[in-house]
Amino acid sequence: MQARGPLMIEHRLIERMLSVIKDVLSKIESKHKIDPVFVDVAVDFIRVYADRTHHGKEEDILFREMNKKPLSAEDRQVMNELIEEHVLGRQTTEALVDANHRYRNGDETALADIADKFQFLIEFYPKHIEKEDKVFFPSSRAYFTDEEDQAMLAEFLAFDQKMIHEKYSSLVEGLEMRE
Repeated sequence: MQARGPLMIEHRLIERMLSVIKDVLSKIESKHKIDPVFVDVAVDFIRVYADRTHHGKEEDILFREMNKKPLSAEDRQVMNELIEEHVLGRQTTEALVDANHRYRNGDETALADIADKFQFLIEFYPKHIEKEDKVFFPSSRAYFTDEEDQAMLAEFLAFDQKMIHEKYSSLVEGLEMRE
């Protein structure tokens, strides 16, 4: 498997979650309410899986290695766009958390903000994923030898092995801070 393989597999799971969010969005529009716990679950998925795990491998490993290469102006531009898009995804997720907090506290107008952020995410991520799958990943592969590609793949796997421990260490630390 090439290093981009796990990233593309992760994209498929993200797309599946976006489909679930789209279904929930249609229910928000018809019923004019949402279960705030679903928003928490969606935020957790976006933060931990899509951002920390998936984007973490891209930013901490793939982009790091790409920065060591003499990139074409076009490839450098696409990589910078992807980084900016990751930031935009994080900002949108933060706004979603804020809207959900307001909704939980009785602010009915926050439901429109939740719907707006979900709508943004279900429109944003497919374009982002397509740019990575069809433009950046194929182009980036040309910069690496087979050995370098396999080294990145191994680093991706090691990165993933640490994620569950990082997530739950963070969870316990957060709970300890509450007391």
